[in-house]
Amino acid sequence: MPLPTPSTSRTPLEPMPRRVIATVAALVATATIGLVVALWWAGTAGLSGAELVNARFNALRTGLSIGVGGGGIFALYLAWRRQHATEIGLVQKERDQADVARAYELQRETAEHTRLHAERVAATTERDAEARRITDLYAKSVEQLGSDKAPVRHGGLYALERLAQDHPDNPALRQTVVNVLCAYLRAPFDLPDDPPDANADQAARDEHRGRVQECEVRLTAQRILTTHVNPGSDADRPATTFWVDTDFDLTAAVLIDWDMSNCLLRNATFRGTTFAGDAAFREATFTGVAAFREATFTGNIWLLKATFAGDALFSGAKFAGEAWLHETTFTGEIWFNKATFAGDALFSGAKFAGDALFSEAMFTGNASFREAKFTSDAWFREATFNGDALFNEATFTKVALFDLATFTGDALFREATFNEASLFSEATFNGFVSYSEATFTRDISFHQAKFRHSSPAEYFHPTSWPIGWRLSPDHTAIEGREGTWHRILAVGAGPALSDSPASESARD
Repeated sequence: MPLPTPSTSRTPLEPMPRRVIATVAALVATATIGLVVALWWAGTAGLSGAELVNARFNALRTGLSIGVGGGGIFALYLAWRRQHATEIGLVQKERDQADVARAYELQRETAEHTRLHAERVAATTERDAEARRITDLYAKSVEQLGSDKAPVRHGGLYALERLAQDHPDNPALRQTVVNVLCAYLRAPFDLPDDPPDANADQAARDEHRGRVQECEVRLTAQRILTTHVNPGSDADRPATTFWVDTDFDLTAAVLIDWDMSNCLLRNATFRGTTFAGDAAFREATFTGVAAFREATFTGNIWLLKATFAGDALFSGAKFAGEAWLHETTFTGEIWFNKATFAGDALFSGAKFAGDALFSEAMFTGNASFREAKFTSDAWFREATFNGDALFNEATFTKVALFDLATFTGDALFREATFNEASLFSEATFNGFVSYSEATFTRDISFHQAKFRHSSPAEYFHPTSWPIGWRLSPDHTAIEGREGTWHRILAVGAGPALSDSPASESARD
């Protein structure tokens, strides 16, 4: 910090010595007397009487006036000198005070700079110490996860959780801890089988005990992850245990009875993950991408009222149990292409804001899309519905593609709304079909679509086709499928079918 430049001092006038003042006064007096004498003699020469007296008086007055005037001038000079000296003193005093103030400010700034520097050094030292402490704890905790003893691994999990929870201002540390827990769950793992019998050798019993213990450790890791992505019931005041903006990468992991209900997660990767037992995502929210490609759900899955703000990717996923997706909201693209549903797939009331791709999906049980809303394109191309396909009161705002789809059970589109083109080209219908009270704003196509001929014994409900479409009277066979089939034709493309109860409904 630069030092203040000292001010230029004006040299104050020295007080005039008394001797000089007395000398000047004596000189003025002497000059006055000399002047009076000179005027006295010079001005009175040759005069007498009254003129002489008058001349001498004038000479005396003139001399004294000049002397008094000279003394007055000197007195004024002395007064000016004193005033000037006083002014210079005041100015110098102000400058001295300013110099003192600048010196004090310099000292204060220097002290403040020193204090701040000391605080920065202390803070840096403290941060370095904290970083070293975190690194040491992190390293020890991760080392514990590699122990062959289950209690030690448990301790490592809880130590990592405590480390992340105690540092809310360090989201990177929290994500790192989450990454470690996810990596632990991604490690290969075989679920424990039934306990060995009493005659089993010690090695078999030890192996089973080890799997059971590892299963408990993994359940602990799962609970830690799901606990810290649950914001609680008050969205405005999340729980203190909630770790905001968390990402999961559980690719190819084995998760046991996974429960992420009411959780809030950013990006989630479950590609190739095996969900052993039931999986619950009730009212869960994914703000980023949720990837479940080729995941396997061995039990039931609950996604009721869940929200996918980004893309939801379930391509090739396998659902062994029932899939409950009632009132689920999908904002981004939805990919269920080539997914297989062994149980019922229940999408009733679901909202699909992006393109919904169910191409080549396999529905072995019933597939319910009652009151579902598709505000973008809906792709069910080559989908297979072995159970009932229920689309009653569904709304298709954009294109609905069911070409090459297979409906083995009932296909119900009662009161459904199709606002754009709907394509059922080359689709096959094996059960009861109903488009009763369905609304078609644009064209619908059943080009080369086929309907299996129903015998009277199989007839329970009248089949209803959209206005303008009917069944052909001729029969045809489809390789690999039993029964005989009718083509679905536009009205006016040939004679109507007249040998089955279903044809009468078609004509109506």
